[in-house]
Amino acid sequence: MTQVPQRTGFSGPKLIRLLARLTDAEASGAAPSLSAEISRWLGWTDAIALSAALKGSPPEIPSGAPARAGIGANHGGGSIGESAGTHVRAMLTAAITGQGVSSDSRRRMPTRTAAPDPAESDFAVHRGRYIALQQQMEREIAGLRGRLRTALASRTPQAAQLAMLDAVMEQVLGAREQAVLAAVPGMLEPHFTRLRAAEGAWLNVFRRDMQSVLLAELEIRFQPLDALLAALRES
Repeated sequence: MTQVPQRTGFSGPKLIRLLARLTDAEASGAAPSLSAEISRWLGWTDAIALSAALKGSPPEIPSGAPARAGIGANHGGGSIGESAGTHVRAMLTAAITGQGVSSDSRRRMPTRTAAPDPAESDFAVHRGRYIALQQQMEREIAGLRGRLRTALASRTPQAAQLAMLDAVMEQVLGAREQAVLAAVPGMLEPHFTRLRAAEGAWLNVFRRDMQSVLLAELEIRFQPLDALLAALRES
């Protein structure tokens, strides 16, 4: 049957390692707390969903459920799904790094080295940018995830079961994911404050660090899509 690869080891995901390095973990305990939350979140996903998929025991498909056409529904659809996944990942990476052509992307994550705008000495400005990028990730990834599930459901019965399983995972775990990752922007504030007090090129350092955290978060958010793309390749 079609297999879904397990998520990368969650004993020390890159996001947690970055946050532990950037935050005052000993004083606040925030990084260990978030690490535990993410570990429980990913662990539950693995234990319930992936183990069920690999054992061939996902939920049954309701009788008479139609197979809808979508990405990858026809021959060569695997490559179409890959293309869509590559496009969304590249678009979100560009929005985070400010390398895209969109003026909106550049405004969210500026890369200039000139004298900083005085407003950027306020952490609220950076928190707002981080949250805006999180919302963009949620929106784009959720849309592609749904299209990939539709494509997978049009393949074999086993693939359709995996598509249904992923839908259940998203419904059950989505709120937990949002709650856990919503804590990340605030965790960067102590790091921002320490850098600002040190003066120098502190703002450029903070931008790079915030960018690294966002890219690490993107990798975590993209894991369900990687699993669906792998299933499409194999089905």
